[in-house]
Amino acid sequence: MKKLYKPLRFFCLAFALILIQCKDANKGSDSENLSASEQQEVDKDETKMNIEQSNFGETADGKSVEHYTISNASGLEMSVISYGGIITSLKVPNKNGDYENVVLGFDNIKDYEDGSPYFGAIIGRYGNRIAGGKFTLDGKEYNLDTNDGPNSLHGGEKGFDKVVWDVASSTEGNTATLELSYTSKDGEGGFPGNLKTTVTYTLNSDNELDIKYEATTDKKTIVNLTQHSYFNLSGDFSKKILDHVVEINADEFLPVDKTLIPTGELKPVKGTPFDFSEPTTIAKGLELEGSNEQLDRGPGFDHCWVLNGQDSGKRFAASAYEPDSGRFMEVYTNEPALQFYIGNFLDGSLPASGGGTYEKRTGFCMETQHYPDSPNQENFSSTVLEPEEKYTSETSYKFSVK
Repeated sequence: MKKLYKPLRFFCLAFALILIQCKDANKGSDSENLSASEQQEVDKDETKMNIEQSNFGETADGKSVEHYTISNASGLEMSVISYGGIITSLKVPNKNGDYENVVLGFDNIKDYEDGSPYFGAIIGRYGNRIAGGKFTLDGKEYNLDTNDGPNSLHGGEKGFDKVVWDVASSTEGNTATLELSYTSKDGEGGFPGNLKTTVTYTLNSDNELDIKYEATTDKKTIVNLTQHSYFNLSGDFSKKILDHVVEINADEFLPVDKTLIPTGELKPVKGTPFDFSEPTTIAKGLELEGSNEQLDRGPGFDHCWVLNGQDSGKRFAASAYEPDSGRFMEVYTNEPALQFYIGNFLDGSLPASGGGTYEKRTGFCMETQHYPDSPNQENFSSTVLEPEEKYTSETSYKFSVK
């Protein structure tokens, strides 16, 4: 027994050490698995979306304004406030992987109330201009707010950009959604009917922002909704947007009169400064500024393009590319037209987010919509909404680099 005791003791000790190592290894494995699972729930799942809510202050009449930030696992981040459904910030990567805000906006609610040129806002009841601030339905004339010279613009003095929306947020799979709702009462801004409106912002893990507009009415009315974000894909708001390369899927545009109301003509873009059927810099398009009547009426681009494929549903409408950053934005819509505006009326008087001011042409808009002044122009597609109908419109903005 004495001869066996010592070897047996070493054998037991070695066996115990093996058991401890196995237990520690299992612990480490379990810990690693648990950590991976937890991390997947929080950050590492490529489809994971996150929504944060905070307060953005109060309007002048004491209404609370909420602030929502949506982010995906790749880092794209969008901020929206309940006032006007305004997109206050949209951070997307450049070709080096650096994230910067690419939409113009303000840092506080007061600046939005004090004279925002529709930065990032939902536009309604009627996007764009209505001549003379009036239209006729079934023989009855309706008079609207005139807030753009003799015309009504973007719903009048208190359009959808100046009201506080109800917001519901949710995440599911690879999407995060903000559903904004507002009921515009009969007679608001001069428009007939109680119009129940829902606008849904959906951000996904592929760096796409989908916007869906829906509306119903209890009385025959007109409706034309859009989104008025100003983009500067450089991420530097001190830079003008003239080097952006733009493509618009349109063979025709709508010439305008001196008050920017369409003349009713659908004019071919070929041979004009309005030809963006192939990728073209904004600067190139403006080369005839000062000698082209339509450009001078803008002044610059503030016109509506007649999109191709109007019977094809949602399709490619436009794109913009900023060479220095490599950022590329594509726009898809089921709408018949796109208003391309290049910030002609920015004049350096508005404070820029993060410092400085917004100078002329430091942002551009791509507003998908029906034609301006459609209620007064018989040859334009109708924007009339009947009580038994549902208005629906869809637009997507897709961000990438190249």
